[in-house]
Amino acid sequence: MYHIPVLLQPTVDGLAVRPSGTYVDVTFGGGGHSREILRRLGEDGHLYSFDQDADAEGNVPEGDARFTFVRSNFRYLRNWMRYYGVEAVDGIVADLGVSSHHFDERERGFSFRFDAPLDMRMNGRAGMTAADVVNRYGEEQLADLLWLYGELKNSRRLAAAIVKARSVQPLLLTGDLMHTVQPLLPREREKKDLARVFQALRMEVNHEMDALREMLLATLQVLRPGGRLAVLTYHSLEDRMVKNFMRAGRMDGKVEQDFYGRRLTPWRSVTGRAVQPSAEEQQENPRSRSAKLRVAEKVQ
Repeated sequence: MYHIPVLLQPTVDGLAVRPSGTYVDVTFGGGGHSREILRRLGEDGHLYSFDQDADAEGNVPEGDARFTFVRSNFRYLRNWMRYYGVEAVDGIVADLGVSSHHFDERERGFSFRFDAPLDMRMNGRAGMTAADVVNRYGEEQLADLLWLYGELKNSRRLAAAIVKARSVQPLLLTGDLMHTVQPLLPREREKKDLARVFQALRMEVNHEMDALREMLLATLQVLRPGGRLAVLTYHSLEDRMVKNFMRAGRMDGKVEQDFYGRRLTPWRSVTGRAVQPSAEEQQENPRSRSAKLRVAEKVQ
């Protein structure tokens, strides 16, 4: 299976799908959330689904006039809606996690389970690779991204080891990177910290936080009043950004007030606290273990 969708029913339930509505899935992937939305749409409804990965296009439902696939990064959400002449939509869903397909495809270089080229690009057609990052970034720059995106306390030692190793020969394979950092990782946390190293590089390669910021801001212009935004997060940085945005309509989470002290925010929380997968789902789909679902309704 290409990918098992996380919190499928709660996520699509959160959109409160109207049969004649217009919806956007900005992270198509294996198409799980998109297919569930289509199942709830009537003949007059429409779904636009984004994915920059060419592999995802193989999962597109055939012969459905209610569906449009957009091969693009979701940061261009507003531009594509303008292109298709869509003035406003009724709901947007974003599953920010990496598809299990990417981890299982050896040649993509997302996983340390395989010795493969250090690539990690979601869009394999353009942009820098993880090998570019580990071989070209300065030591301080590497340390900063390992700390920020990987939350690794020994980021400076890891960065120093990478710079020392690449001075002997370039780090071109996932195995090269793994063998370089492994001696610096506590044995009891070795796999977890390796995953964090790879996560940090992936987020840098794909500019994930910048793209998320741009997509979230675009939702304010694309969603109609009463429209719903449902977002699944898997990392504390992205979850904090989504939480702040749904609270205040801005990334710092600071809610402005009018002269009378009334909160000025474009959103109303639907879920309240984040929804997390049941123990059963976490057992069946390990990818779901760090997932959090937040849903908000646009009020202005």
